[in-house]
Amino acid sequence: MTVEIEGVKLHLGHPDELTNRWVGQEELMRQLLAAWMVVDDADMPMNPRLIGKPGVGKTTLAYAAAKRLGRDVFIMQATLDTRPEDLLVTPVIEGAGKLRYVASPLVSAMITGGVVILDEGNRMSEKSWASLAPLLDNRRYVESIVAGVKIKAHSNFRFVTTMNDDASTFELPEYIHSRLQPQLLIDFPEKDEEYQILKENLPFAEERVLQYVADFLEQAHAADERYSVRDGINIARFATKLSNLAMGRDHERMALETAVLETLGEEALRYARPHRSVAP
Repeated sequence: MTVEIEGVKLHLGHPDELTNRWVGQEELMRQLLAAWMVVDDADMPMNPRLIGKPGVGKTTLAYAAAKRLGRDVFIMQATLDTRPEDLLVTPVIEGAGKLRYVASPLVSAMITGGVVILDEGNRMSEKSWASLAPLLDNRRYVESIVAGVKIKAHSNFRFVTTMNDDASTFELPEYIHSRLQPQLLIDFPEKDEEYQILKENLPFAEERVLQYVADFLEQAHAADERYSVRDGINIARFATKLSNLAMGRDHERMALETAVLETLGEEALRYARPHRSVAP
């Protein structure tokens, strides 16, 4: 898809499609949707940031909220090397010295009225954030120096960024902090919610395996470990694969402990070993 802005043709990106479904913690969903809501002609959507440990479902929550609004979702991964123009428009040589201007996922969402998820935004430098400052206030536009155009956001455009609470490489300046509100903290789900997340992601896994992993995560959380439900999904998935290569309950127990060891390391076994008798 292409659009023309101020005589410059921009090639837009395609929206992302995820299969993950948000399970539980409906209050977080309500708060995120409220932040995006416009309640009056004088009102404007907010630009929330989702903060939490890696693997607690920040991106999944943002994606699910966007889908509840019926919007296309564009996901952009922020890194240490993300430059201002990476966020906006990238020129690509297209034969005979011609330039093709390719819109980033963020700009594609702006133009089409979609939702952009800027993943791990606190890995990005202040210089890159500065290029988004006019987008995140009542101006709602960005300026691409490379393409020489000002791009205004569609009225349906919504922005959200995720930030890991242990991976902040750059301190955000106050003028960016004040534009990224509200701050929604995502913590570990309750045990029954984690079990439902495991079941949703691994419908093929044995009930015993899912219960084992849910118990493992509960004990780890009680000890203030940072193991997440994403880790639990990987443990259960690997254990299921290992079990398929052997027969018998003993092999299943061994597969679970091996999966914990190879996924999270030897330290994690302290939360796995007490579960040898979990299976009847």
